Amino acid sequence: MSAAELKSLAAGAERIGFVLEEAQGRSLLRLVDALEAGNARFNLTAIRDRPGMLLKHVLDSLTLQPHLHGRRVADVGTGPGFPGLPLAIVNPGRRFVLIESTGKKARFAAQTALDLGLGNVEVVHSRSEDYRPPELFDTVAARALAPLAEFAAYAGHLCGPGGRLLAMKGKRPDEEISAMPKSFRVLAVHRLHVPGLDAERHLVELSAARRSSSAP
Repeated sequence: MSAAELKSLAAGAERIGFVLEEAQGRSLLRLVDALEAGNARFNLTAIRDRPGMLLKHVLDSLTLQPHLHGRRVADVGTGPGFPGLPLAIVNPGRRFVLIESTGKKARFAAQTALDLGLGNVEVVHSRSEDYRPPELFDTVAARALAPLAEFAAYAGHLCGPGGRLLAMKGKRPDEEISAMPKSFRVLAVHRLHVPGLDAERHLVELSAARRSSSAP
């Protein structure tokens, strides 16, 4: 953990559009410490260098911050905890449920949340299509996980009335958007900018289509 890394994270958060408290920055760096150690043992991510983890995992995850809705957030296919863990660190007033079907990744995310003292995080070892939460979510997010139609099919049931599905993508997925079923609406496609990373990032915002009042 270094002062330069803390400064870089704070500057990145400011460019994204929010203020990062110093304690939150330190927790984010502890998260990267844990990911470095866990990756050496369990092969959790293909990104192995620390600067890459800071950019492509932490700051990339935090670009979702301005687009979160409500208090309950689900992270579908979280892997070792992204974007859910960074977002939970900077949103102590929101509740995050991280869903992951691979056991070693779910265990890592759960242990890391515990080590970081993140009482607003629950990790569920399950496939999202099999998960039936006791309470639905305001935001259901996924990062580079599957085509949009598949994401909506296996995670749409987690979204509460008025909730949003947020799909983080690389290049603008116009073909996937055109293939969306009529049961979901594309509300917006946001261009995301990861500070320090020269790569395309987009966020597709979806909602369940409202049924017509004249429909049977």
